[in-house]
Amino acid sequence: MNNKGLLIVFSGPSGVGKGTVLKEYLKKYPDTAFSVSATTRSPREGEVDGQHYYFMSRSDFDRLVENDGFLEHAEFAGNCYGTPRGPVEENLQKGIDVVLEIEVQGALQVKEKCPDALLIFVMPPSFEELRRRLFGRGTEDEATVNRRLSNAAREMGIAKSYDYIVINDSVDDAALQLESIVCAAKHSAKYLNEFIDEVEHDAETCC
Repeated sequence: MNNKGLLIVFSGPSGVGKGTVLKEYLKKYPDTAFSVSATTRSPREGEVDGQHYYFMSRSDFDRLVENDGFLEHAEFAGNCYGTPRGPVEENLQKGIDVVLEIEVQGALQVKEKCPDALLIFVMPPSFEELRRRLFGRGTEDEATVNRRLSNAAREMGIAKSYDYIVINDSVDDAALQLESIVCAAKHSAKYLNEFIDEVEHDAETCC
């Protein structure tokens, strides 16, 4: 059987509740590793290096980029963000599943570098429901919410590039969907390719 961990890439628009769904899933599977991103921005109050982010200088970040040390990376508002390759691959080799909660652009970079990765996109039950959730938070003005909705429409247009869709109508149901998808992925021919080769080799030897 495949003793390598599964790389799970989890995305979805702002307000869809992907973090809440993932938190519920991780309660049941606490051995799953949650990937910590690297950033060149300064730590905010209460943030711990290695727990919330790996805080890096721009020169160190650029050096990792040059050495293919990121599975994905991007720059936003003058700050760089990325997923360090080393900790992810180390956990996968130990047989530990790793979850990356990242934006769609980063997810497509990971898909290109790691074809075996499982890409899951979280969708709202409807666009109107997403609008209701974002405005219902009451933490942002109308212009900001509308920008988020515009970004959400663009991101959902990329959802067809993912392997599976989770529809977050309720957190419990969405977490069960996620669990079923991960279970199915671990029984896919792609994931069990090495196991299939071993059995085929044994068959040739026996016969």
